[in-house]
Amino acid sequence: METYDALLASITAATGPARTILDPATGEPVGQAPVHTVDDLEHAIDVAVAAQPDWAAAGHEARSATLVRMADAVERSAEELARLLSREQGKPLNGPNARFEVGACAAWLRTAAATPLETETVVDDDDTRAELNYRPIGVVGAIGPWNWPMMITVWQIAPALRMGNAVVVKPSEYTPLSVLALIHVLNQELPDGLLSVVCGGRDVGARLAEHPAIGKVMFTGSTATGKAIIKSSADTVKRLTLELGGNDAGIVLPDADPKAIAEGLFWGAFINTGQTCAALKRLYVHTDIYDAVCEELTAVAAAMPMGNGLDENNVLGPLQNQAQYDIVARLVDAAKDSGARILLGGNPDPDQAGNFYPTTLVADIENINPLVAEEQFGPALPIIRYATIDDAITMANGLDVGLGASVWSTDNAEARKVAARLEAGTVWINKHGAVDPRIPFGGAKQSGYGLEFGVEGLKALGIPQVING
Repeated sequence: METYDALLASITAATGPARTILDPATGEPVGQAPVHTVDDLEHAIDVAVAAQPDWAAAGHEARSATLVRMADAVERSAEELARLLSREQGKPLNGPNARFEVGACAAWLRTAAATPLETETVVDDDDTRAELNYRPIGVVGAIGPWNWPMMITVWQIAPALRMGNAVVVKPSEYTPLSVLALIHVLNQELPDGLLSVVCGGRDVGARLAEHPAIGKVMFTGSTATGKAIIKSSADTVKRLTLELGGNDAGIVLPDADPKAIAEGLFWGAFINTGQTCAALKRLYVHTDIYDAVCEELTAVAAAMPMGNGLDENNVLGPLQNQAQYDIVARLVDAAKDSGARILLGGNPDPDQAGNFYPTTLVADIENINPLVAEEQFGPALPIIRYATIDDAITMANGLDVGLGASVWSTDNAEARKVAARLEAGTVWINKHGAVDPRIPFGGAKQSGYGLEFGVEGLKALGIPQVING
């Protein structure tokens, strides 16, 4: 196990172009990230192409054993990884944040290793025996986001490696150090060349998406960037898994208990300070319990401490970058200007260091307001009143995205009926955003396509092959 300083030194650019990464809570330098070029990417892909056949030939059992050792390596360096993640991304060590994210990396690696993928006998009769198998794709390009940089990178690379592929990772320019450190730790248990990281700009990402040696691209990020990847990948007919923007709706039915659901609603919306694709971003509450839900949710939110992530007391942190802060501020200001009622927050301190935007709850807001219609991706939740369930479903389904949604009720059967009418890849009941490495996850509409996690996630990282005879 390396100390924090040794881990940071092992990934910091010693020579060549570099960029200073700043702590979003303090503005202080965290470290120097290398700035790689397209030539660096070409070299990484060449090495991956050479390393992949032996890895594919090793078989599922050997590859799974390696993934377990990779999980062990993450756990040995867990505190050092969490501290670096907190400093670079901003999320606190405690709560469902930095330590949680590092723990999730180990959990997803172990689950990818343990998930069985059996040969499927499709037909077996007197005339025909047809079996369905999945063979490796080759080299997978993994392009990740800045909000959960370590965890989502593992979501991409764990199934890819399990299925016999090599992987080239392109992290967000906002959080390269976290991903560099994670890959450094994972590579302690992997054969050389199978897993590499290239830290570059849009030119590197564009080349990765179009490169003829890349057989599949996995991307988590904005819908706009996802569309660009689709276009770039078209000439080589790449396989794609895209987890794109979301603006998840939650519907509280009139029989719900406001006090009982308040904390679940809060964390559904404000996990990672709201910077989560599948967070609850617009909440529809029946008029009969609207005021009670607003009151209980405000009480919970007001008690959650926000501040520097290295302070063990905090559970909410800054926005990771100034651009995202500006989006949140603009949307909350639009809500204020429209006459919406601010229940909590909405009043950032201009003299405070860091990208801190206070926890904000907005009531009595129209469904067409920009804070509702656009994805805020930060600590601001609009709460919209509805009169009939048909109205709520129409509003919830009214956008062109559909990553997740949730229904909150004491009547599970009724909640499931409502859930079945929502246009989203996942609908949770009495919780929101609770992803599980065993359960397939993916979006509807312009929130992307393809499934991650579980058996379906493994299949997505292979090429189906039928042997018929």
